Amino acid sequence: MRVARVSEPRLARILHALFSSKYSIHDLSRCTGEGSDNIARFNMPLELGMAMARRFMEPANEHDWLVLVPRGHIYARFVSDLTAYDPATHDGSVPSVIVAVMSWLATRSDAIPTVTPKEVLALLPTFQRGREALDDAWGGFPPWADIVMVALDVARQIS
Repeated sequence: MRVARVSEPRLARILHALFSSKYSIHDLSRCTGEGSDNIARFNMPLELGMAMARRFMEPANEHDWLVLVPRGHIYARFVSDLTAYDPATHDGSVPSVIVAVMSWLATRSDAIPTVTPKEVLALLPTFQRGREALDDAWGGFPPWADIVMVALDVARQIS
């Protein structure tokens, strides 16, 4: 596993993550104005564009991506080229997002569906408690590998 360096620009780290991943998931639900200046953040559409571009690079790339949008979202008004695709929708709740992501993952050609969204949601509080314990131990900045280990420990509880 490659270790990201603080001295490496964030965009380079994001590109490396995209180029070393088979899949990526991009949620466009936060592309609305925020704060007193009503400024929208467009990091997700930018990252989605990079993921989409990978499919056209040589050698041929098999990177696959999912776009998530909230039901009734006006994404087509600011990223109209996405109307050629069928983004998955959610209602903004954790259960709705989990169902959308797991439904998409189950359709990948190499998918081995062994768990259901209901099983994942039942264990989510266990993961959240483990994550909170890590946050406490690390002052809110636990190492990513430790978070993954908590997730793996929780996943092992699914029979």
